[in-house]
Amino acid sequence: MRRAIALASRGLGSTSPNPVVGCVITDPVGTVVGEGWHQRAGGPHAEVHALRAAGEAARGGTAYVTLEPCNHTGRTGPCAQALVQAGISRVVYAVADPNPQASGGSATLRAAGITAEGGLLEAEAEAGNIAWLTSVRLGRPHVTWKYAATLDGRSAAADGSSRWITSPESRADVHRLRAEADAVLVGGGTLREDDPHLAVRGVEGAVQPLRIALDPRATLPTTARILDDAAPTLLVVGEDADTRHLPPGTDVLRLPLTDGRIGVHDLLDRLHARDLRSVLLEGGPTLAGAFLEAGAVDRVVGYLAPALLGAGPAALAHAGVTNIAQALRLDLTEAVRLGPDLRITAVPTTAPKEH
Repeated sequence: MRRAIALASRGLGSTSPNPVVGCVITDPVGTVVGEGWHQRAGGPHAEVHALRAAGEAARGGTAYVTLEPCNHTGRTGPCAQALVQAGISRVVYAVADPNPQASGGSATLRAAGITAEGGLLEAEAEAGNIAWLTSVRLGRPHVTWKYAATLDGRSAAADGSSRWITSPESRADVHRLRAEADAVLVGGGTLREDDPHLAVRGVEGAVQPLRIALDPRATLPTTARILDDAAPTLLVVGEDADTRHLPPGTDVLRLPLTDGRIGVHDLLDRLHARDLRSVLLEGGPTLAGAFLEAGAVDRVVGYLAPALLGAGPAALAHAGVTNIAQALRLDLTEAVRLGPDLRITAVPTTAPKEH
């Protein structure tokens, strides 16, 4: 099963709006005879790839799958039925499918006389597929807030300069995060101050994420790098914003404004409706604070550089916290050295909010 989880991770960034899934098939004596993973949306599922690799050796064997085999026909056929037809005698899966349209695969398997067991390495498999699972359970994309800061929590110096706080190793790792996400999101402040590009570089075979810019008044200049053709771009503006100056064909999403701002959950609802299942939040401290206050951050990835500035903007602005009792507590899940920097990954200790 751990091998199946590793295989599933190869699909990150290319299977959305479908889950990442891995499958390993062993013959009746326990020898691995087939492996596979879901490689792209609309393509064969992990079980089908593994069954093709195993051939007749799968008959009487066991399939280890990271997600309960699907039970519906979409762009591909039901995997539960494929396992039945291949003569598999036992299926072990990690995570039950929470999607009502596709669940029930284990019942189909049992009805065909196949032993079906769930829950093996469930936590590990869930962590690897958390974006898709969050989108199904909460009805909104999974949100990762990524930031870079000095050890004293500054995202830029007092004069506003911020290139480069972190090392080349950390910046390369950010491109990996982008490649695994469906969309990369920034706000108006970051657009004006940094003119970010947001496309993935240096990741072989990467599917470019959608670049999303929040620009309520549509003040983005036509020379902004985010408007090039390196990756698709969505400009989110207020309902009455004048967008006539934008290049023809610019993808624009209009949303109502409240106190001059776009509502976090209004935005996430619309992105989910566009089949986006994961969003990497790369905006500045104000946008990050708004998402945290809305309870819409599912993971925090911080790149900490061994440097001190003493002044300058903080990595996070107002997040609805006014006293220590309201502090947003996190569970630290990983700490990794990247060159001279430290990458910290953490998740909120309170359950994320649905909308």
